[in-house]
Amino acid sequence: MQRLLRISFNSAFFSFIPILSWIVLGAIIDKNLSNVFTLTYPIQFVCTMLKSIFGTGANISKEKDKNENAVLCGITLGIIVGFIVFGYIILNIESYIKFMNMEVVIYKEFTIYSVIQLYIQLIFSIVLEKLYFENNNKLANKYCIILNVINFVVLVVSSLIFKNKMAIVMVTLLSIFIYVTIITIKQYKKFKFKCNILKFIKYDSTDIFNSFLFFLIFLFGISNALEFGIKYATALNFVALITDTQWDSFEAISTVAKIDISQNKFNYKKHKKEAYLLLKILLIIIFAMFIILYRIYDLDLLITLIFLSFELINFIIYPIYKIKTAYLQLEYSPLKTTSNKIAASSLRMIMSFLKTPYCTGIGQLCSSFYQLICINTMFYKIYKINPDGSIVKK
Repeated sequence: MQRLLRISFNSAFFSFIPILSWIVLGAIIDKNLSNVFTLTYPIQFVCTMLKSIFGTGANISKEKDKNENAVLCGITLGIIVGFIVFGYIILNIESYIKFMNMEVVIYKEFTIYSVIQLYIQLIFSIVLEKLYFENNNKLANKYCIILNVINFVVLVVSSLIFKNKMAIVMVTLLSIFIYVTIITIKQYKKFKFKCNILKFIKYDSTDIFNSFLFFLIFLFGISNALEFGIKYATALNFVALITDTQWDSFEAISTVAKIDISQNKFNYKKHKKEAYLLLKILLIIIFAMFIILYRIYDLDLLITLIFLSFELINFIIYPIYKIKTAYLQLEYSPLKTTSNKIAASSLRMIMSFLKTPYCTGIGQLCSSFYQLICINTMFYKIYKINPDGSIVKK
């Protein structure tokens, strides 16, 4: 449980400070800036997809293929590919903002800041993944805390000192870029550029394709929801602010499961029990944030509770299928588990085109229940769980 909490804390702290930064920036500079979090939310899944390939996939390849060069090859390729992808987004940033039904004049500078920040976070998250697989969680905690403190402090201080938005952006980005560069260089030693990217994709293909579809889901879904007016946009942004960190934190159950499965130390009952203990903590935090932040925003209570209910239902059923998905991905059939996830995410993407402000929530529920049914059917057709928590074929 301690390992799960450490990784969960890293993920939570990693995302909480940026969220808090947008809240503070809105108070200091312009209240509209907190909406940048929702504006760039789809791009977060581009970051997650690349991390799955060059972080998780590379580390699993090291374990399963006994390829000591895989991890550093993954970091190097992640830096190069990420630069190309995020650079392309920045070059087309005005078109992106217009597509999301928001104003270029208000949001351009800080949307660029957010995209570059996501690229820096991509590099850092790949480094953290390396440390997790090496069971070097304390060092990962230290790096994560320092980075986020630097990010938050420099951002707030520069916002108070400079009136120019671009100056605030440049100073903050330069600070975190220097720190992440130093941490990344520390990971390097002599290695051969020898790796198989197709295997990187294979070992975490479920999450890779899931992230790609989530990018499309939120790209079209949020754009669609924002057409219904400010009260829906404000409620959607508020619920995202109080739950997104918890989702990032909850993803630790998958990370820990993959590590134990790849190292032949997996126990299903232990992982499930720890997942729901973590969920209790996360739900307490969500309700606390709801109470503390609710009065800050001009919210419609009913609309906000509807958006929040979608998230809570998904939190409850998530461990039941997510842990089994990780096991089937690594021990049974990456193709079948990935195909199932693609079908679920495709269903969710279709729902994102519904002409309702709740399209993303409806799609989320449909996708989760589809996976709950299909993954359990697939799992129990092949495996059974012993009383001690071990898994054996029938």
